[in-house]
Amino acid sequence: MKLQPVDRISGIAPKDFIKDYLNKSQPVIIKDFISKDSTCWSKWSYDYFKQIAGDEQINVYGKEENSQNYAASPPVGKMSFGQYLDTISSGPTELRLFLFNLLKIRPELKKDLTFNDVTGGKVIQNLPFMFFGGEGSATRNHFDIDMSHVFISQFQGYKRIWLFPNDQSDLMYKLPYNFHSIANLKTSSEEEFPGLKLLHGYEALIGPGETCYMPAGWWHYIQYETEGYSISVRALSNSFSEKIKGARNLFITRFFDDTMRKIFKNKWLDYKINTAIKRANKAINRLEK
Repeated sequence: MKLQPVDRISGIAPKDFIKDYLNKSQPVIIKDFISKDSTCWSKWSYDYFKQIAGDEQINVYGKEENSQNYAASPPVGKMSFGQYLDTISSGPTELRLFLFNLLKIRPELKKDLTFNDVTGGKVIQNLPFMFFGGEGSATRNHFDIDMSHVFISQFQGYKRIWLFPNDQSDLMYKLPYNFHSIANLKTSSEEEFPGLKLLHGYEALIGPGETCYMPAGWWHYIQYETEGYSISVRALSNSFSEKIKGARNLFITRFFDDTMRKIFKNKWLDYKINTAIKRANKAINRLEK
């Protein structure tokens, strides 16, 4: 696996961002996507979140290796939001919050955010999601089901993100009818998964105030270098075919997968794993020739 660093930019005009990054599906770190004048920078903290929403009961997520057969991993437990924030503050933990909608629970928080929309109005600002994680936690390698562009902005702590274009799906052992791979990019052996040796991607390390633009359909493996949290907003793909793929994934593919899993149980997962390995071997042979 070969990774190159993601470029950093600031002060870019929307027309230039669309031309140089959005239309080219080129990841980049934006240093001023969230305005420095936003009140979130002086107002938001774990203590403040506990004050306004600490008693909210939330689902927490952990390791995803045991949920390969599911498009979305099930939660591993439930606790109050305040307890969770205390947990990640006290030391390393694999517990994460996934697509947590604190801004829906406390919509007044949206007023604390001012976006510098480098897409010229394409970003859907009223649908932000928050992601929290403890030091050492990580998501599985995946691409987003709706095939949208994603802008993930870091507010506390540091995240390391590995990014790969969708045309390398076979080399990552993508499960058919799912949106993740069976290989763990960090811990899987290249002897067991030789396709990983041929991957070419990008690495982004983002800290407070920085935003990683992840193009539509791109794979991403997100690692929490420290505890922390971020907010993501989306923009619809500029490709009609990707919009169709996203709609098909949301309304057809995942329900078909659920139905087949209920009917065939573990045999369905075995079929998907075998198919992923066969496709990877074909991709390897094609590239080595």
